[in-house]
This record gives sequence, structure tokens and C-alpha cells, in this order.
Amino acid sequence: MRADGVELTVDQRLFDDRRRRKTPRELEAIGLASRAAEAGMAAIAVLLARSEPGEDGRVADGEPLTAERLRAIAVDAFARHGCSGDDLIAAHGPQAADGHDPGSGRLANDDHVVCDLFPRHVDSGCFSDMTRTFTIGTPDPTIVEWHALCLEALGLAREMIAPGVDGTDVHKAVCALFERHGHPTGMSVPEGTVLRDGFYHGLGHGVGLDVHEAPNLGKAGHELVEGDVITLEPGLYRHGFGGVRVEDLLVVTDDGCETVTDFPYGLDPALAVGAAAR
Repeated sequence: MRADGVELTVDQRLFDDRRRRKTPRELEAIGLASRAAEAGMAAIAVLLARSEPGEDGRVADGEPLTAERLRAIAVDAFARHGCSGDDLIAAHGPQAADGHDPGSGRLANDDHVVCDLFPRHVDSGCFSDMTRTFTIGTPDPTIVEWHALCLEALGLAREMIAPGVDGTDVHKAVCALFERHGHPTGMSVPEGTVLRDGFYHGLGHGVGLDVHEAPNLGKAGHELVEGDVITLEPGLYRHGFGGVRVEDLLVVTDDGCETVTDFPYGLDPALAVGAAAR
């Protein structure tokens, strides 16, 4: 078209905003994808809970317990709920310090694992997104402390979500909480600094036909509108050691928000399985 003399102006924001206010049909599909995510997380928790210490790491059903097995069992659960998913995260130990490491290899007898699941509902194309952190064996006290603080941050952020709220303000509030407890964040370091420890990523993002779409809840955020479907995913990390992240999916309502994700937060996978069953 440009070659024929037609002037084109791409208005990305126009297309982003058209997708933000989810229709009832889209909300239903996102809910179905969320049930698949929860089923996948439950399958992981069951496998973790029945695993046992072995000579060279955890064993489940007589076989080494690996990150690859955790991801595979989640994908199987997705399929039973009409969903697909391949880029899942089951990162354990030091791997969990990298938010994009999918995880690999055998879990240690005393270990922690960050499970980030984002299945896609096949019929509608809509995604969900959720994260939980589990421990096996003897929990590291630092992981326990970080997990409690991340849950506090999640609750703080959830209370702030409403139409008209700027996503940057929610992100800043969570950063301030972490900073008061001595953790560096993207708001507390000089511009351009590559932060590898503490809270180094955005607080959340929109979810719909893509697993990452508008609005953004980070250093550059958007004002929330009714009908937005967003994640809240506070996390704390230390390279060479590991990390913790918890993530829920929410829909922005006319006077606040509703949580779409329905899964326990506990570090103990056995307790998570029991609570989910109830």
C-alpha cells in the first residue's frame, strides 16, 4: 500500500484497547483455561507429595523426579480440559532465580520448585496464567520467609485493583513493601541497572488471546478498566540460590476485582492437594 502512495499509520494502542474489555464469552473461556491450569498444578502437587528421598535426589513411583516429568504431567492435565501448553516452567533450586528458566533435571531431596503454568484453551484461543511455589523435604527458612512476604504483596496488590487505578502505582506499592524488608527492586536501583536479585520484574500483565498483553502493571503501566483480565505475580529471587513467585489471575470489575484462580498457596504440596480436593 505504501508503494502505491497510501500513507499508513499504525495505532497499536487502538488494537490493544479493543481487546482489553473481555466479553462474557472470553471470560468463560479464560475460566476454562484457568481450570486447566489448576488441574495441571494439582497434578504436579500430587506427584511432588508422593515423591520420596533417593540416593541422588527425589524419586516418584520408582523413577527419578525431574522438572521434565512435572511439566509433562501438567500438559496431560491440560489436554483433559481441552487446553494445550508447552512453554511451562517447573524450575527448582537455583534455576528458580531466573524467571524464564523452564527448569531441568532431577529435584534434590530438599528442594523448592516454582511452577508457572499458562495453558491455552484450544477452542477459543484464550489463555490463563498462574504460579505456585512448592517445597519438598525440609523447607529452607529463607524460602519460607520470602513466600510469606510474596503472599503479603499479593494481598496488598489485590486490594488496590479497581477501574481507574494506574498499574504503575500498584507495582510501586509492592516494590515499597519489598524494599522495607531489605529487598532490592526495579524501583530502588539506578536506571539502566541490571537487577538479578530481589524483585526484578513487573508485577503483572494482561491475559487474553495472548498470555502477555495490555494492560501492564510495571514501571510503565496502564490505567485499569472494567473487563481487564490481569495477573499479579510478586516474586523474590537470589541468583545461585533460588526464588519464590506466586501468581493469580483476576478480572477487574466495576468496583474492584474478582480472583479467577482457585488454588491453595501453601508451600507443602501435600497440603495443597488436600485443600484443592475440598
